[in-house]
Amino acid sequence: MSAADPLGPAIRVLIVDDHPAVRRGLRTFLELTDDIDVTGEAADGASALELITQTAPDVVLLDMVLPGTDGMAVLREVRRRDLPVRVLVVTSFTDPGRVLPAVRAGAHGYLSKDVDPQALAAAVRSVHAGHLLLEPQTAASMLSEPGTRADAGPPLTARERDVLALLADGRSNREIARMLVVSEKTVKTHVSSILLKLGVSDRTQAALHAVRAHMAVPGTGGDTAGTP
Repeated sequence: MSAADPLGPAIRVLIVDDHPAVRRGLRTFLELTDDIDVTGEAADGASALELITQTAPDVVLLDMVLPGTDGMAVLREVRRRDLPVRVLVVTSFTDPGRVLPAVRAGAHGYLSKDVDPQALAAAVRSVHAGHLLLEPQTAASMLSEPGTRADAGPPLTARERDVLALLADGRSNREIARMLVVSEKTVKTHVSSILLKLGVSDRTQAALHAVRAHMAVPGTGGDTAGTP
């Protein structure tokens, strides 16, 4: 296991994949770092959910194709139980038709298994920090999918643009309210207005619109932030 960073506790990671060689490879990559600890491994969705409950990892690396309870079912169950963990999907299937449903189900990032070690560690840190992380080509493809574009409708106000940028950086309504010095109720009102104006049905699609408009970049965590 990696040693904890002297400036703070190490990021606790659970690896979920049904192939032992893949789990071993991911563990080896991550254990090259000083600020990430691999706290467990699971070969199927049911075991993953059990370990999430038992070991309380910060980040789960989740394959989507698993025996029994698959990756989508794990994502839905994590959301249903409101488990305090962030999920980074690491899979061989990165076509937009698979990515968007996973993000809507609660994934905080989506990478292909051929990611290099440094990029994988950076992705874990980014997702742990609260950002939505997608590979650039995946984000670009998703933005061309039906339901992710919003070119018509009334323009956003300056304050709505502020809220959208923060939303796209992974901030909660409470965090946005604190950063903009307004009430949570006001933030909720702004979010509802943003969804209506953009013609999208959820915060994920709104965040993707922000990326397309260069208001935020997935996984960078710049000054303009945002979350669902």
